[in-house]
Amino acid sequence: MSLSPSQIISTRLFETSRERLFAAFSDPAQLAQWWGPKGFTNTFEEFDLRPGGDWKFTMHGPDGKDYTNHARFIEVVPAERIVYEHIAPHFQMTISLADAGEGTHMTWCMQFPSEEMCERFKPICVPANEENFDRLAAHLG
Repeated sequence: MSLSPSQIISTRLFETSRERLFAAFSDPAQLAQWWGPKGFTNTFEEFDLRPGGDWKFTMHGPDGKDYTNHARFIEVVPAERIVYEHIAPHFQMTISLADAGEGTHMTWCMQFPSEEMCERFKPICVPANEENFDRLAAHLG
């Protein structure tokens, strides 16, 4: 996957199956436990994992601030790929799962509308994605 100037790509190798990783995302009870950077918690108002389905949630930061989020699923291929459009700030996220020996290689590709917007969000998203992966790894145990 080649990186364009308007993309942020984060990857991690997990020592688990694609099916287990997909379940950690597709089950809102599991997802709420690990989604977001370190110290965040989540309240999900809606989670409809199907093309055209909405995901509405609030991330509660360790600083006491609430961050409302709204995403719409574009593509869902079980144990392989999830694509959603984040409404504001606007970007498209593609989560890909691929076999890697006895584990799974997960790739997150955040596609922003412009290079400038991508550059604005990089200092936040790059470390936050790594913290998100850390939380997922801990959740998977």
